[in-house]
Amino acid sequence: MSLLENLNWRYATKKYDPTKKVSQEDVDKIVEAARLAPTSSGLQQFRVIVVSNQELKEQMVPIAWEQQIMADASHVLVFAAWDRYTEERIDTIYNRTTDERGLPRGRFGSYTDKLKAAYLPQTAEENFVHTARQSYIGFALAIAQAAELKVDCTPVEGFTSEELDELLGLKEKGLKSVTLLPIGYRDNENDWLAPMKKVRNAKEDFVLEY
Repeated sequence: MSLLENLNWRYATKKYDPTKKVSQEDVDKIVEAARLAPTSSGLQQFRVIVVSNQELKEQMVPIAWEQQIMADASHVLVFAAWDRYTEERIDTIYNRTTDERGLPRGRFGSYTDKLKAAYLPQTAEENFVHTARQSYIGFALAIAQAAELKVDCTPVEGFTSEELDELLGLKEKGLKSVTLLPIGYRDNENDWLAPMKKVRNAKEDFVLEY
């Protein structure tokens, strides 16, 4: 199937079959799609936390505003972004880039100096606005990859991030949760949204041409 066919197939699953689990191979592919996502300046300002532990998933239900899909899904992918930019984080990425490309460290020094000058004077809140936006790119690609694999998923922004960060120990890792992506397999008989037609704005309303 084409990407557009896969995107037409998928929907925000409302009820999962808790007896069906996504294979490790498919989980790895979905995460890999997020890892390969483009990000601003190639900094990969986000991480993906894969939660399969049932006890943890159940603890996520009240954090996610009582959404039972957290517990019933096979896995929950947590997209978490850097809490802020630091000189060390920027240098680490560019040192890895030069090392893997066989270039001398500091090859991109003039560019990284500009990044530091732009981001380091900002507040942590301003930094997080930018890093969180990068995570959405990987989030979208993970959704597309899941659709290609015929794995259901549900994009979730409705949760209390501070509580989730505490549960998963993200603050200690310099991360803040942005979005959640439960993945699994739909319960067709009990998911009210499964038989519904996909509805989007008409192309003539969605696209502005100049």
